[in-house]
Amino acid sequence: MIQSAELAGVFDELADSYDHAHHEEIARALIGRVAPGADDAVADVACGAGAVALQLARERPASATPVLAVDLSPGMVAVGRARAAGTASARAIDWRVGDAVPLPVPDRSLDVVFCASSLHFLGARALADWRRALRPGGRVGFSLPLATHFRPSPRFAELLADDVPLPADAREASDWTEARGFTGATSRVLALGTRRVVLISATRPDGG
Repeated sequence: MIQSAELAGVFDELADSYDHAHHEEIARALIGRVAPGADDAVADVACGAGAVALQLARERPASATPVLAVDLSPGMVAVGRARAAGTASARAIDWRVGDAVPLPVPDRSLDVVFCASSLHFLGARALADWRRALRPGGRVGFSLPLATHFRPSPRFAELLADDVPLPADAREASDWTEARGFTGATSRVLALGTRRVVLISATRPDGG
């Protein structure tokens, strides 16, 4: 798709100057909300430089299935691989370059899906795919910018999905998530300097 190619190009350009500290804070907070098990089958969707995957990989036992980290930007994935090189994390992450929707996994094969700072580019189709990929009772953890504090550049603004409304508050984020077929959605606003993001966690229902 043209949009996917454009997104890949934009993030390839950012790969060498990516704000790792910002995204690691979001990743840490999301992981804390969802609290995945050490052996859970996990995907880091639109992983960028792998902030979620790298943190998860440090704690995973050698017997666990590697964390799937997929992103359409070869440059971002290359940075993630380099950051993991020479550590135990290198063996605990399955890096993939490609579109994150649909995820390259069988139906009902994952326990947890994370998506940090990316859903507003992927679109609502991502949530439908997460429901497909998750086992009943599986969990999602994702973030969205708070509408009142989001100031994208014109280039980024053109790439935003028009079916993912940025929430004005935590309650709005939870309601929107449940309207897309998840249950037990809880959200909170995370302040990072002058930026604000909403962290959302929810559960795939047993049916559907």
